[in-house]
Amino acid sequence: MSSLSRARVARRIAAGAAYGGGGIGLVGAAAVGLVLAEVQLAKRHVGNGHAHAPRADGLYGYAYAVQDGPPLRLTMLGDSTAAGQGVHRARQTPGALLASGLAAVAERPVEMCNVALPGAQSDDLDRQVAVALADTSRMPDVCVIMIGANDVTHRMPPTRSVRHLSAAVRRLRTAGAEVVVGTCPDLGTVEQVQQPLRWLARRASRQLAAAQTIGTVEQGGRTVSLGDLLGPEFEANPRELFGPDNYHPSAEGYATAAMAVLPTVCAALGLWPAEEERPDVSRREGFLPVARAAAEAASEPGTEVTAAMPTGPRGPWALLKRRRRRRVPATDPAPAPTPSA
Repeated sequence: MSSLSRARVARRIAAGAAYGGGGIGLVGAAAVGLVLAEVQLAKRHVGNGHAHAPRADGLYGYAYAVQDGPPLRLTMLGDSTAAGQGVHRARQTPGALLASGLAAVAERPVEMCNVALPGAQSDDLDRQVAVALADTSRMPDVCVIMIGANDVTHRMPPTRSVRHLSAAVRRLRTAGAEVVVGTCPDLGTVEQVQQPLRWLARRASRQLAAAQTIGTVEQGGRTVSLGDLLGPEFEANPRELFGPDNYHPSAEGYATAAMAVLPTVCAALGLWPAEEERPDVSRREGFLPVARAAAEAASEPGTEVTAAMPTGPRGPWALLKRRRRRRVPATDPAPAPTPSA
C-alpha cells in the first residue's frame, strides 16, 4: 500500500472517530479473526513470563532535589507496554527509564505515577485519565500513553479506538499536561504469528497507528511511532529484545523504546536544544499534511509527529521529525518514596 493510500485510510478512520462513524474496518473481518486467533495463541505464553508489572511509582533523579522548584510530574497511561509487563525490576520499566532520563535532561527530580493497566484497550483510557487527574494539587506536567495492540487483537473498531484516545488526549491537554502517545506497535513481529497473517497483523497495526497519530495531533498532542517496539530491531533480535514470554519486550527492548520516546517528551516540555527543533532536510524531516505525516510515521519507527501550521491546501499540517536518539541514563537504584503534596 502506498503512502498516499495509507494516508487516505488513516484520514477516513480519524474522521469516523471524530464524527461518530464506526463501520470502517482495518482489514477484512475474517482475516482479523485469524490474526486474533494467532496472537491470542501467542499470548498464552505470557504466563511463563511475569504476569504483573513491577510498581515503579516514585521520585527519580532525587540527586537534583537541592534545585529550587517542585519536581516535574510524569504520568504513564495505557496497556501492558506502558506498565512494563515482562521485566523483573521496577527500574527496567519504561516509566522508570523515562523518568530517569527526563530528570537527567531537566536536571530536576521527576515524580512518576503509572496508571496503566496490562490488557487495557483504549476504552479504559477514560478511567485512567480520571485517576491521573484526580488529585488537583499534583497535576501531571507530561503524560505518556502507550496503547493500541489490544485494540487490534480484540477487534475493537478503529474509529472507536481513536475516539477514546482523542478524548483522553483532549482531557489531559485541557488540564494543562503535555501529551506524548506511543502509537500501536507492530504486531507482525510476534514470532508465533506466521505468514500471511503476519503481513495482515502488520498492516492492521500500522493503519491504527496512523489514525492514532491524526487523532492525537488534532487534539494538541505529539506521537512517536512504536513500530520500533516490536519492529525491525525486534525482528532482527527477537531473543534479545523480547522477554521470556516472547510477546512483551525485555529490559533491553523497553530501553530501546524509551530511547525513542524520551526526546519527544523532552521537546514537549521545552527541554530539547532549539536547533534540534528545526526540521533537518538531510533526515527527510519537514512539514506535511497531517494524514500523510501519520502514514509515513507509522511505517518508520521512532518518527515523531506534532502539529504545525493550523491548516494548508489539504487540511491540517504537521511536522515530521526523526529525532536522534540519546541513551537513557541508568536509573536510580530505586525510586524514592513519593513526596507528600
